[in-house]
This record gives sequence, C-alpha cells and structure tokens, in this order.
Amino acid sequence: MAKAMKVKQLQITLPNKVGLLSEVTTAIAAAKVNITAICGYEMENNALFMMTTESNAKAKKALAPMGGTITEEDVVEVEMANKAGELMKIAMKIADAGININYIYGTSAAGKTGTCIVKTADDKKAIKLINK
Repeated sequence: MAKAMKVKQLQITLPNKVGLLSEVTTAIAAAKVNITAICGYEMENNALFMMTTESNAKAKKALAPMGGTITEEDVVEVEMANKAGELMKIAMKIADAGININYIYGTSAAGKTGTCIVKTADDKKAIKLINK
C-alpha cells in the first residue's frame, strides 16, 4: 500500500550553464546533506531544480552563495511498491476525486519501493486519498 505525506521541496532557479548540476550537488554534498529526490530542467536560459533533502535549511545555506532564487513549497511525497500498476492506482484515486496533478517526478531502482514527488491542486485531500 502506498504511503503519502507532506514534505517541503526546495526550488532554486539559476542562469543555466555547463556544469551547473555538478556545482549544485557539490555545494549540497559539502554541507553533508542527502538529496532524497531531484528534478531539473532548463527553461528560457534558466535552470530550475526542484528537490527534497534531509535538511532543507542546510541545503539552502549551501546554495545561497550561488545566487539565484531559492524557495520552499509544500509537496506530497509518495512511497509505493515498485511494481507495475502502483502509480496508476494513485493517479486514478487523485483523478477520480477531481484533483489536478500539477507535476510529478520520481525514482525507483531494483528495490521493493519507489518514491514520487507530486504537486496537486489539493495536496491535503490527495494525501488522505492515497493513504486510504
């Protein structure tokens, strides 16, 4: 069964350049902070990184000297079994309740579970539905 909870996600926007992911992750690693989920992409010559960490306060402090804009946002972290159809079940619960999913990113490996970060139009209700 899937388990959902509210977490804080960091977002940092910086001018994009070669090696930026290396710089961002080096700064966070130097602060001895583990990144638990990350998504990054380019938009209009800027790089946008969204991530959850084991210590957003330390990560923000480590990233601050890079400049850019750093914000925090509530998102839903969903841990689920790493097998076919699990994400479908979650997506259907959210859709059947009429809740829009704004974005999702996630990861799984050969392990028994996977994790997704989801931002919806109603995170509180989505968490209740997923945890039913």
